[in-house]
Amino acid sequence: MAEKRKIGLFGGTFNPIHLGHLRGAEEVRERCGLHEVIFIPAASPPHKDTRHILEGRHRLEMVKVATQGNHYFLASAVELERPGKSFSVDTLRYFRERYEDSFFFILGRDAFLEIETWKDYQDLFSLCHFIVMIGDGIGELPLADQLPKALVPSFQYASEARRWVHRSGHTLCFQEIHFLDISSTRIRDLLGKGQSAKYLIEAGVEGYIERNGLYRKEPGGGPRI
Repeated sequence: MAEKRKIGLFGGTFNPIHLGHLRGAEEVRERCGLHEVIFIPAASPPHKDTRHILEGRHRLEMVKVATQGNHYFLASAVELERPGKSFSVDTLRYFRERYEDSFFFILGRDAFLEIETWKDYQDLFSLCHFIVMIGDGIGELPLADQLPKALVPSFQYASEARRWVHRSGHTLCFQEIHFLDISSTRIRDLLGKGQSAKYLIEAGVEGYIERNGLYRKEPGGGPRI
């Protein structure tokens, strides 16, 4: 039987996608031995104010532009094509039902610590492996501080592998990466003021934003989305 391919699933609003997203995904892919990373722009993230999120077609196109130079990276419109809120559990079920690959859900530590607020969060770990991106030194936290308390009964720590094992057999690991001090919020602020976001976003994304007049402030003060 052929070994399953290891596929990373990296969701986010990507409003816009920036070099921090790309570098984080590349470090995770390389260090965790992933065959691909699929970037999944959210249509309507349940934990964010959606009033100032750029429409999905633009965010998807920017993800495609940003990832086209890396043959390990792909973009998926699965959440944009699904009506309603973009719940991660629905996305994981989508991939599990259609593909035989082994999936690894990639997220940051801040999002992971809020996972108890996610829809059907206890089911998430039965659907795939988890990779939590952390900064240098976070992995040395006491084990008792690594998981939200509600998750502790469902996991055991495998000390030799330095990862948590869910009762389903899926694993959860904390992967140290070098975080770039870049945020989509900061980029939108710069662009809204008519300032440059060069070297914070991929050059093709910068060109796409300029050609389409995205994130500019309208005369009334609101962003052009």
